[in-house]
Amino acid sequence: MANGTVKRIAINTGGGDAPGLNAVIRAATIAAINRGWEVFGIRDGYNGLFLPEQYPDGGLVPLTRKSVRGITHLGGTILGTTNKGNPLKYPTKGPDGKMFEKDRSDEIMTAFRKNEIDALIAVGGDGSLSIAKVFGDKGLRVVGVPKTIDNDLDKTVITFGFDTAVSFATSCIDRLHSTAEAHQRVMVVEVMGRYAGWIALESGVSGTADVILIPEIPYDLAKVAEKLEQRITSGAKFSIVVVAEGAKPKGGTYSVLSKELGRAERLGGAGERVAKDIQDLTGKETRCVVLGHLLRGGSPTTFDRLISLRFGAAAVRALDEGKSGIMVALDPPTVRYVPLEEATNRMKVVPLTSDIMLTARDLGISFGD
Repeated sequence: MANGTVKRIAINTGGGDAPGLNAVIRAATIAAINRGWEVFGIRDGYNGLFLPEQYPDGGLVPLTRKSVRGITHLGGTILGTTNKGNPLKYPTKGPDGKMFEKDRSDEIMTAFRKNEIDALIAVGGDGSLSIAKVFGDKGLRVVGVPKTIDNDLDKTVITFGFDTAVSFATSCIDRLHSTAEAHQRVMVVEVMGRYAGWIALESGVSGTADVILIPEIPYDLAKVAEKLEQRITSGAKFSIVVVAEGAKPKGGTYSVLSKELGRAERLGGAGERVAKDIQDLTGKETRCVVLGHLLRGGSPTTFDRLISLRFGAAAVRALDEGKSGIMVALDPPTVRYVPLEEATNRMKVVPLTSDIMLTARDLGISFGD
């Protein structure tokens, strides 16, 4: 079905930032303008739409060829983003002074209608796209674009931001080899990824780690220590251990820093826990490096730039073809459309029989199992 109603679209970026967001914004803006549509950007997720009084520019800003010129290579997002204040569970103070989670989605739908927005291109991870699906169910035309450095969105081969994060993590691991060897230490590197081990696995294998701990395989520290002792016996005086932030010991729990209303729990501390346990168990001097938000920053790689541009243009094509309630997804060599519900109803975790896992085990890398 060809488009006959779209005249004005909005673009928003929600959740954690990722390299490639600006490239998506640029591609979608130019592709829409080329079709004669007006394009607007929503500040900070949905905040600019239903909290416009907080923004000097009103929170809903026109996007033009000029405003998106020269942004493909930039990290971050020119629209801003947030992972706080989920509009479906917005932190609100009740009459009794206690905080509770309030569904404010109807207010946002009213704001869409008030601003005569015909369709939304929502750029985000599973949380952001689940929110977008609700607006689609309420009657707004919605197309999602998969964004997360964690690569944990289902129904797409890869998400943009992941390649940049893995490349940077690998570079950091490379640098740690020399200092670990110089001091004859165990270096523990904690990387992001939440409950999926993609960043840890791919950067660990590429960076020649000796141990990789991922959420998909609860680890036995005795097995980790056994691997480190084997290296010492073989003459290696240092080791590299890569730990996903969602890694947990057998029978144990995730390492959580905080849990607040209106946002997902914040993971952290897994690397420090592993480093302490390794030193206590082996007596080997151990240090921990947390890469954290460094993985989100910086200029996107060529691969991430290209798929971001492809995703942004594909999102506009989907709207032009009359599509709604879908996510654009990479299915090499093409970009295809998948229902938002299918893309967000489960997390894409590392298959334990995947070729990368098999390669890692053939290389003698330990997963603590």
